[in-house]
Amino acid sequence: MLTTINEIQAKSILSPTKIPGTDFVINPYNGCQFACTYCYAAQIARWKHPHEEWGTYLDVKINAPELLRQELQKLERKHHSKNFGNIWFSSVTDPYTGLEGKYYLTRQCLQVLIDFGYQGVVSLQSKSPLITRDIDLFNKLAHTSIGMTITSLDDQVSRFLEVQAPPVSSRISALKQLHQAGIPTYAFIGPIFPGFMTNADEINPLLDKLEEVGISEVWFEHINLNPKIKARLFEYLKQNSPDLIPQFQQSDSALYRQNLDKIIHSCLEGRNLKLGLGKVIYHSDLPKKV
Repeated sequence: MLTTINEIQAKSILSPTKIPGTDFVINPYNGCQFACTYCYAAQIARWKHPHEEWGTYLDVKINAPELLRQELQKLERKHHSKNFGNIWFSSVTDPYTGLEGKYYLTRQCLQVLIDFGYQGVVSLQSKSPLITRDIDLFNKLAHTSIGMTITSLDDQVSRFLEVQAPPVSSRISALKQLHQAGIPTYAFIGPIFPGFMTNADEINPLLDKLEEVGISEVWFEHINLNPKIKARLFEYLKQNSPDLIPQFQQSDSALYRQNLDKIIHSCLEGRNLKLGLGKVIYHSDLPKKV
């Protein structure tokens, strides 16, 4: 599906953010090969590629490692510390998008953080089992947290909306491998797919599996149906599974979210699983600037 690869010189790489739970984000790439139909980043990145479909381009920030080194040194001089808060890979791309296997930008940036001696929490979230390649580096960081996006236990369901992403079964295997290596792990169950993950009979087996592979924390997020995301997603559903449109429409109501929140909290009762932020995330509750 990928048609355009652009090697670019970025102007900055360590960006302040208001995303809950983190202070800075690192995006080694702009664009993502996984082409998920619900992705909010498709709209954020659109201004650079107004006429290209999400998933068909990737901007490779080839100077990211050197730029990160410079920015860390600048922040150290400003704060007189090697801890500026939590750093997260990545907010508008997957840090292990397919071409990371060629460019190694995420790995190089991790090495820069290690060489710098960064003392804050470094978190990474991905849909790719390629993340296990860097277990050796995760164990060298002062504090780390590794998450995988898990939206279903069914590879066919995940592939339906996460068009080019690795199958969810491989992500669960990666979580197990990370846990066995002693690395703190979490699962990001988001967006919650209407019609596929909306009752206890669907949520409990997923939580059972996550506990089995050693997860200690789960994050849940309602689907974001702002007008631009909705238009793109519903066009895809119209072409591929129009019968699902009413269920996705229903998910944009407060009553739907309230009922689903109750089900999720009920499923978490008695489990040794922490709920990220202590609530099910809804995009309208988050800061507007990220």
